[in-house]
Amino acid sequence: MLRRLPKPSDPNLLLGIGTDDDAAVYRLSDDVALVLTVDVFTPIVDDPYTFGQIAAANALSDVYAKGGRPLLALNIAGFPRRLSLDILAEILQGGAEKAAEAGVMIVGGHSIDDPEPKYGLAVTGLVHPDRFVSNAGARPGDILYLTKPLGIGVITTGIKQEKTPPPVAAEAVRVMGMLNRGAAEAMQETGVHASTDITGYGLLGHLHEMVTASGGGARISAAAVPVLHGARELAAQGAIAGGTARNLEWLADKVRWAPEIDEITRLLLADAQTSGGLLIAVAPSRAEMLERALRFRGVETVARIGDVNPRGDRPIELLP
Repeated sequence: MLRRLPKPSDPNLLLGIGTDDDAAVYRLSDDVALVLTVDVFTPIVDDPYTFGQIAAANALSDVYAKGGRPLLALNIAGFPRRLSLDILAEILQGGAEKAAEAGVMIVGGHSIDDPEPKYGLAVTGLVHPDRFVSNAGARPGDILYLTKPLGIGVITTGIKQEKTPPPVAAEAVRVMGMLNRGAAEAMQETGVHASTDITGYGLLGHLHEMVTASGGGARISAAAVPVLHGARELAAQGAIAGGTARNLEWLADKVRWAPEIDEITRLLLADAQTSGGLLIAVAPSRAEMLERALRFRGVETVARIGDVNPRGDRPIELLP
């Protein structure tokens, strides 16, 4: 569908739609570039305030993935007239407080009458035009890091199916609400080659975007990938989102799986995430520096999950 649209040709557009990246980057001067993104989705939890917080964290993540600092945001809301507007007020309050935590001002927005509630943000951030991080810079030999565990899609599907234990749900909600700000700051301090955030296409889908845009391949150790407590058990009970199943089907001819990797692990590696962590490619000589910078900024998950290599017959290889 997007191929039918005209491609922008402005030389100041440093990052557009050509590599399936997280945000656009537009140069205003030699020292300042804008980072622009938008993200909207339907409720992933029952509590309106918590939904607002997660939706805001998710939208802000695209700016962080480019190494940027989010500055301003606009609310985007769809809401049915049949429901109390107090619910919408709680959603907006959750989004506003999460934005405030990030140092972001929400300065307006737009709402429409919609049969199903939806909420998100259009976010504008800043980055130095020579220091933004695209998904297309990964190089053979780079080390791959992940900054949040997987399993959010399985757990939230389990919530809808009334299978998820309350402590498991609470931890997933906490992780979704965590900002990727510390990871973005660590990337800028260290100097990394590529980054993307893990959302609807799952770890392997977004990794495929990264290595395709970079012209390489990747090798991942399944055992090294962190997974939220309880997610594996829920996946075994059939708490699989439709998006996750589609992700895995789409990856069929793009991933070489080691025979030892079971079906549940494959599903989790393709699990559709909401407000997931950053996937970062960094030169081996800077890997320890990045780890220190991430931990110094309080990033809880610093998982070395694999490396970038020259492209083979399939872009991604999964080892046990």
